[in-house]
Amino acid sequence: MPLTFRKSFRILPVVRLNINKHSWSITTGGRNGPRHTRSSTGRRTTSMDSPGPFGWRRTTTSRHR
Repeated sequence: MPLTFRKSFRILPVVRLNINKHSWSITTGGRNGPRHTRSSTGRRTTSMDSPGPFGWRRTTTSRHR
């Protein structure tokens, strides 16, 4: 089983800095709305939890260089 490194810091109530072994990212948004993530590798992700008892998650990812 490989070892991984991942750390997340809360900067503001709706802004989070995520750091892992290969890159870092900034996530904005709260629990009740859409979350937007921009990574140092160029990946942009938008995700939102849909209402209901099953907690489905919709994620759209695009890569800009």
